[in-house]
Amino acid sequence: MSQPFSTGQLSPSDRIDAWQWKARQICGDCRMHFPKNLLFHGSIDSRKIGGLEWTRFSSSAISFMKTPPETARSENRCCIVITQLRGVRRYSQDGAAVILQPGDSTLIDSGHPWSSDCPGECTRLYLRVPRWMMENRLRMSEIPVARRIPGKAGLGATLFHLTTSLYDEAELLKPEEGGAVLEGYFEILSACIGRLREDRGIGHEGTELCLRIQTFIEAHLAEPSLGPAEIASAAGISVRHLHRLFSLKGHTVGGWIRGRRLQQCRSDLADPRLRERSITEIAFLWGFSDSAHFSRSFRRQFGLCPRVFRTQAGLKTWNDERDQGVRDFLRTEIAELRCSKPN
Repeated sequence: MSQPFSTGQLSPSDRIDAWQWKARQICGDCRMHFPKNLLFHGSIDSRKIGGLEWTRFSSSAISFMKTPPETARSENRCCIVITQLRGVRRYSQDGAAVILQPGDSTLIDSGHPWSSDCPGECTRLYLRVPRWMMENRLRMSEIPVARRIPGKAGLGATLFHLTTSLYDEAELLKPEEGGAVLEGYFEILSACIGRLREDRGIGHEGTELCLRIQTFIEAHLAEPSLGPAEIASAAGISVRHLHRLFSLKGHTVGGWIRGRRLQQCRSDLADPRLRERSITEIAFLWGFSDSAHFSRSFRRQFGLCPRVFRTQAGLKTWNDERDQGVRDFLRTEIAELRCSKPN
């Protein structure tokens, strides 16, 4: 198992260079962009099961463009199964684009150019599988890329829970156990891909339209004026059709916008680097214009008022830092005792 990497102990000026160096060891050369340079932070952790590498990337806002060399299109070519653990992230390849929310998965072909971007905090899990192996496992030669495997229910939810369990238990699995579990993993993945192929063409245009709408909302989420008329105009549809699309997914336009803003506020309130910002300031930064309305909405969504949530998040951070300090102290003491023992 590789040593986990984190920017936590680095100065802000060194974090981006260190991240790029570590990420390129795993993903190869790619062009990266960091919207908030001085606030950037992230971690990378890799584990292996059955000879396949799983890598967990966690970071603040970052986007990248990957253009593979010719060698990546031959025997070194692989497929990447991406599972979204936290935050919302967009992936694009071969003219297709997909937005993943927590629980969702997609496939990317490393032999073709692809890109990814995220407006805020985001955690994702990458599984790299040789292309020939993926074709054999899925029993197909054409792999559908940048297609969303929803993880809220059914096979997609099963795939998500199995993926996270495999990663969490990787160090405890014996080689033969890892191989056996991977057999089940690929069977479920194959069934999910088969479902996507069956659905292809049925409502495909509607899916692309919803993708454009969600992308526009994410890009303008902090604007208080964001509403159905502006979104419908940007998507080139009527307001009535916009409401119909959200209704089919069990949401209202306003409810969706409010939910995404609340998620971003929750993330900022839990961030120890933003303690100097007031709760009202954070709420206004994400498009809320009434602090009382924000507090009521936050309590309704998460069961706690913003102030209590922030206090509890701060206590957890403090306890984690304290416990880490105790562990570091004990390790130092043990090391010194060992060094002081006579040979």
